[in-house]
Amino acid sequence: MGAGRRRDFPGWRMVWALAGTETVAYGVLFYSFAVFLVPMQRDLGAGTAQLSGALTLAMAVTGAAAPAVGRWLDRHGARWLMTAGSLLGAACVVGWSQVRTLPQLYLVFTGIGLACAAVLYEPAYAVINTWFHRERRAALLTLTVVAGFASTVFLPTSQALIDGLGWRGALLVLAVPVALCAVPHALLLRRAPADLGLAPDGAASPEPVAAPGPGPSATPDPPAAPVDPWQDPAVRRLTLATALEMLATTAVAVHLVAHLLERGASPTLAAASAGALGAMSVAGRVVLTALAGRLGTGPVSAALIAGQAVGVGLLFALPQPASTVVFVLLFGAGFGVIHIARPALLGSYVPAAVFASVSGGQALAGQLGRVVAPVAAGALIGAAGYGVAFGAVAVCTLAAAALILSAERAAALTPERAAPR
Repeated sequence: MGAGRRRDFPGWRMVWALAGTETVAYGVLFYSFAVFLVPMQRDLGAGTAQLSGALTLAMAVTGAAAPAVGRWLDRHGARWLMTAGSLLGAACVVGWSQVRTLPQLYLVFTGIGLACAAVLYEPAYAVINTWFHRERRAALLTLTVVAGFASTVFLPTSQALIDGLGWRGALLVLAVPVALCAVPHALLLRRAPADLGLAPDGAASPEPVAAPGPGPSATPDPPAAPVDPWQDPAVRRLTLATALEMLATTAVAVHLVAHLLERGASPTLAAASAGALGAMSVAGRVVLTALAGRLGTGPVSAALIAGQAVGVGLLFALPQPASTVVFVLLFGAGFGVIHIARPALLGSYVPAAVFASVSGGQALAGQLGRVVAPVAAGALIGAAGYGVAFGAVAVCTLAAAALILSAERAAALTPERAAPR
């Protein structure tokens, strides 16, 4: 930790605990599905589309539950919600290991979707927003960088377990770390610093501490406002930006390998390129956090997301393999930026008392983008080819970048945020 950061502050213990549990939750409840797909096809006698529908259903349920989860978080905090979500997730993974039919699989993944709503990023964001003001960006970076390695850890681990125990046995083993996540959730998470007689960031005074850096995104918490936060144009524009960015990144994640193969790339290069997007997303988050203190979270986020559109253009303008390398660098750098930018910006737009509720609505918008993306992009590819589909991706990223800048301008013009920072 940097100088001036309280090493004994419970908020940082929560961040590191959440970083570990998010890695497990994402790795088992989301990323591992790709590894289990082929053995399930053989055992259940179902096609890829039928089985993939279970994961799509889980994402839809997660999004639908997000607003209710946000309201719970605002009233009660994350402790018992995340504890129960971990236990539910573990029970559902055990149930997944026992399915024999598609309806059973879909029922289990309905439960997994509910568990994801309770244990993935949304409640973790709410914890960080409550416990941190000045150091919020650093806390978000720690959380998302560590959890960004979930696929790196759990895809090979899941495959090794399948090779040794079969897919059903592998799931029984993976249910154990999911269940164990309930322990740090129950023991370490607390609703707010004031419950322990503390202030955010471990400050001696309960007064909020202004964050460094220019622009509205540098103000950690605005004064409480009596109006509906959804009437705030900054909130609405950030929500739409989130949906468009999630649509764009999901479409690329699903269809990039097939496009590269059609362009003549080797299977090895295509697979490595898709995997490298995750590694570059970590680099992009680090860049955002490093520059945001001087330039503002909004402008840096918008620049990285707009860079994704440049990457798409160069993917079609340059020859292989240079086009793929440049694309991965530019598109990957913006790939995970929204996971830090959205909660950081939203925390400067709305009062802390309603942060989780509004964030839940934004999470629903983002999940809708993720659910729509594979089908919409697939339809465009079938009708007009990869060029048109990836062109639509570039338009979405440019629109998202513009909306983030517009949200920042709207926030700067709001009277209660207009005071010097």
